Amino acid sequence: MATSRREPPFASSSTSSCDVDDEGVRGTCEDASLCKRFAVSIGYWHDPYIQHLVRLSKERKAPEINRGYFARVHGVSQLIKAFLRKTECHCQIINLGAGMDTIFWKLKDEDLLPSKYFEVDFPMIVTRKLHNIKNKPLLSKPIVELHSEDTLQMDGHILDSKRYAIIGADLRDLSELEEKLKKCNMNTQLPTLLITECVLVYMTPEQSANLIRWAASTFETAMFINYEQVNMDDRFGQIMIENLRRRQCDLAGVETCKSLESQKERLLLNGWETASAVSMMELYSRLPRAELNRIESLEFLDEMELLEQLMQHYCLCWATRGGQELGLKEINC
Repeated sequence: MATSRREPPFASSSTSSCDVDDEGVRGTCEDASLCKRFAVSIGYWHDPYIQHLVRLSKERKAPEINRGYFARVHGVSQLIKAFLRKTECHCQIINLGAGMDTIFWKLKDEDLLPSKYFEVDFPMIVTRKLHNIKNKPLLSKPIVELHSEDTLQMDGHILDSKRYAIIGADLRDLSELEEKLKKCNMNTQLPTLLITECVLVYMTPEQSANLIRWAASTFETAMFINYEQVNMDDRFGQIMIENLRRRQCDLAGVETCKSLESQKERLLLNGWETASAVSMMELYSRLPRAELNRIESLEFLDEMELLEQLMQHYCLCWATRGGQELGLKEINC
């Protein structure tokens, strides 16, 4: 294998025309990215990579928003690491609707990379992320170092390498999704972790059920993590829905977000053998006291009641299929 790295590691081919649909949903990716970037900037958690993908907003985010994102990142990270420990990293991760996520780079830093890490999102979002990866050495270098060839080919809305792939696809088109993942060497025999964060709620109940069922039927040994809204039937939930509608963003799948039970039921009805769910308020209250003290000292929170209301309307769910010998059913948050 040639070892020279003097030439640019990424070779690009021409991209197809931009996808102009689902603008409101794509906007939520921008919102979430800006919120995470701001929370990192004031010390909620460490992420040296997000600054290379997301600008720092001039608008200060509310303390309850920052703490909510901390709980989200912490909870998802705990479940991911539990899966990686159970499988001893002999697995693959597929992050569906990954946006500007930096999990791949952080796992590499912790020597916790799976056999392969996949990201999927709208082609327009993937194009933007690929541009940043290509032009930011801190992002591109780890991918190149893990790759066995001199150059990595970026073909339209796809980058594929030995340990990392990013794919532009519509999650509602399962045949396209599966075809693109297989082109990037998705291995259906490997234990597989699938992640969705505020993704299923923007799909109709039928579309999200199809995606969940596809995941359960494609991989013999798997785990599914879903973070999204819950308890949306009450007044606070209705206000959340109305606020998003004013921004041309409809929660097409909100009827599945009635309760923790309805969230678990969707998973169990679509091929998963176990399902668990916790509200983000419950997860927040379980944080170690030292960690709570640290984040609560970062900024003053005037309305604890508002934080509690917000956190009662988001949840973290996880489901497993197979993997008895690995102990996947024992994973908890």
